Amino acid sequence: MAMEGYRGFLGLLVSALLVGFLSVIFTLIWVLHYREGLGWDGTALEFNWHPVLVVTGFVFIQGIAIIVYRLPWTWKCSKLLMKSIHAGLNAVAAILAIISLVAVFDFHNARNIPNMYSLHSWVGLTAVILYILQLLLGFFVFLLPWAPLSLRALLMPIHVYSGLLVFGTVIAAVLMGVTEKLIFALKNPAYSTFPPEGVFTNTLGLLILVFGALIFWIVTRPQWKRPKEPNSVLLQPNGGAPEGMEGSMAMNFGNMDKSDSELNSEAAARKRNITLDEAGQRSTM
Repeated sequence: MAMEGYRGFLGLLVSALLVGFLSVIFTLIWVLHYREGLGWDGTALEFNWHPVLVVTGFVFIQGIAIIVYRLPWTWKCSKLLMKSIHAGLNAVAAILAIISLVAVFDFHNARNIPNMYSLHSWVGLTAVILYILQLLLGFFVFLLPWAPLSLRALLMPIHVYSGLLVFGTVIAAVLMGVTEKLIFALKNPAYSTFPPEGVFTNTLGLLILVFGALIFWIVTRPQWKRPKEPNSVLLQPNGGAPEGMEGSMAMNFGNMDKSDSELNSEAAARKRNITLDEAGQRSTM
């Protein structure tokens, strides 16, 4: 099935992949060139894993997982395969997000820095908790075949909305975290004097924002939505007939009406023929 506006979709997809990849590269350059590198020893080197893992997993991989159903080359693949890929990408993103939290808590505890006092930490931890709940809901309701179709139809709009809400919350938390880190780290020269690290990291923030905007645009275009499978039957959430059933029932009733009318016509014709035969026999006698 051909996608409407395929060239526009392809251009936005390539742009999103390029901007997302650049965001990851910029984050690595930031921590390796400006923030002294990576490590796992309770120092600032361990903290540097936090932005790297968040941008790689919680931003870039999650964004790809959101739009994976929109890729027209996958429309011929089975829905179960695409669900598995979607769940797998989100699981990888969740694991990286959890490791990033371990890194920042280890760093804070080693330096006796209070935990969970900033708005960035509140929003970020909320996003992680909601993301894990979203992942579990998708796994048990939509991936495993146990949930009834009526429950899936009821929860699908909530699942879609909450996924976009979490992704937007992650983008906001990342931008707050980048700003917070620059304010704390840049003292001489100060952040307000436009040092090279500040300008470079502000550019990283803009890349992350543009990536989020591209993902939101791609996933909210109805003409780029994955077509429903012809043999899929979903129950309507309002308790109505299954999708496609009303049309088939109407066709059946139409055929029944047509058959009844044909039978009535045949019976009337036979009755007229019998009457004519009787009239002919009387005239002969």
